[in-house]
Amino acid sequence: MMRTIRHDPDVAVRDILVVCLADALVGASLGAIAVASGLPWWLPVLLSVVVFAGASQFVFVGVLASGGTVLAAALGALLINGRLTPLAFSVAPLLGDKAATRLLGAHLVTDESVAFATAATTTAGRRRTYWFSSIVLFVLWNLGVLVGTAVGSVVADSDALGLDAAFPAVLLALVMPALRDRITRRAALAGAVVALLANTVVPAGVSVVVALAVVVPIVLRRERSAS
Repeated sequence: MMRTIRHDPDVAVRDILVVCLADALVGASLGAIAVASGLPWWLPVLLSVVVFAGASQFVFVGVLASGGTVLAAALGALLINGRLTPLAFSVAPLLGDKAATRLLGAHLVTDESVAFATAATTTAGRRRTYWFSSIVLFVLWNLGVLVGTAVGSVVADSDALGLDAAFPAVLLALVMPALRDRITRRAALAGAVVALLANTVVPAGVSVVVALAVVVPIVLRRERSAS
């Protein structure tokens, strides 16, 4: 199969591998951050298998690491993960007719796999690209997280690695492309201000949810104007 994929002109194998390897490094930082923050090693590993959504996993771990409740962490992660719903609809025709295959394909939806699949020029190419990129990313991401938990458990002073800066840096990298849009920048800035102010009066992790009170209306207003 790998030989067939490698010689398929409609599957950008090299680009997919480069992106997936980069994501594996991000996964390693997630595992290290989680363990260095005092969370059990199996938690980020379990999240990576069951949730498999980098941004949501970082939010979940970040809220717990900052002293937030499991409910606040889960709510924040769920809200972040909700953005994948329209992406899942966009690749639904590529997942086949079997329920098991469609369920697995939906679970593997990521920004990267959808972007690569969309770039392919034929339906067959999009299907092969989606499955190849999704499976490779799933394997490398989980390996990265597992390696990260090992690193986090043996490094006595996690601050020396700058892991405390990795979490916000990764999240910033994830949202930077979207900030090119003026309305999105305005919503992000308003949400950040509200979150900072709310952080002084609400439990850890809840301020992000409170910020949605200003972010959502701005985004919805933009959608109504566009329609």
